[in-house]
Order: sequence, then C-alpha cells, then structure tokens
Amino acid sequence: MLISSIILSGGRATRMNGVDKGLVLLHQKPLIQHVIDRLAPQVDEILINANREIAQYQAFGYPVLQDENNEFLGPLAGFSLGLQHCQYEYLLTVPCDSPLLPLNLAQQLMVALLEHKADIAVASSEANAHPVFCLCRKSVLPSLTAYLALGGRRVSAWQKSLNYIEVGFSDTFVNLNTLEDLAALELELK
Repeated sequence: MLISSIILSGGRATRMNGVDKGLVLLHQKPLIQHVIDRLAPQVDEILINANREIAQYQAFGYPVLQDENNEFLGPLAGFSLGLQHCQYEYLLTVPCDSPLLPLNLAQQLMVALLEHKADIAVASSEANAHPVFCLCRKSVLPSLTAYLALGGRRVSAWQKSLNYIEVGFSDTFVNLNTLEDLAALELELK
C-alpha cells in the first residue's frame, strides 16, 4: 500500500518563545529532521505543512503547503491540505515536534485500518489517544471540509465522527511543546 504523509508544522510557536517548533534543535539537528529521518522509510511521499519560515522548510527538499487562510485553524488545516494534495489513497499525519515517533507507526496503523475497515486509525499509548498521529483514507476529505466549514476545530471530535479505531503502541509519544520539554529530552538522550 502506498502512503502519503504530512508533517504538521503550521502552528504559531507561542510555547517556544516564537521559534518555529520544527526548526528548534535537538542534538544539533532540527526537530523536523528527526521526524523526517524516522518517517521517510515508512512512507512513499512526505509533505510539510508550515506557515512561517517557508524557505527554511523548503530546504528539507519536500513540498511545503501553507494553510489556506491566516486564522491558524490548528492541525485540521494541515490534515485538510494533506488530503487535498497527497498522491496516494492513505495519508499519515504526524507533528513536527515528536522526534522519537515509532519506526513502525505507518505499518501498525495500516494493518489496523484495513483489518477493521476503518476510515481512520489513531495511535494511542498508555491509555491515551494521540489524534495527530493518524492514518486516514483520502475519502474522509469531504467530511473534514464540512466539519471545518461548521467551525469545528477539535481533531478527536472530527475523527470520532468517522469509522474510527485506536491502535495501541508500546512506545511513549513524546511531544516537545516547550523549551523545558526540549531540555529534558536532551538530558534523557545523553
């Protein structure tokens, strides 16, 4: 099965003192490069959703898609862009601030999606769902477009309106939301 992916890096960077999260360094390498390194062997296409520092994101060598409006609609704006522009029937979404994403993320989500004939498969660990780590069929785009048009912004609310499945992972999903989170992970990885 061919899989497209989109790395979500379109936020306002309010929790990183204005620095775009994907470009923050972890061990002298931007967070998004860690994500790309883990994601590239798992998928057939990588897209990046970014709304700032466009030239820096383009330097990674993948198409960069900007939100269609300037209102920062959150992750679902990136989901929508990915679904509109992806080449393949399946789209994997991941955030730019998770440098340790599972190496088998796409495979495990795909197996569950197909086995349960679901529209969307969402990663979970330690009894917590991680809605921005998901694999969905391209056919969910009309429902997402309608949800956004009605003012919907909650990722999990939209996902659960579909034929939805959660897929358990033993990995801990680390999201680096603040500079303190980043410092803690740097120490842990030393």
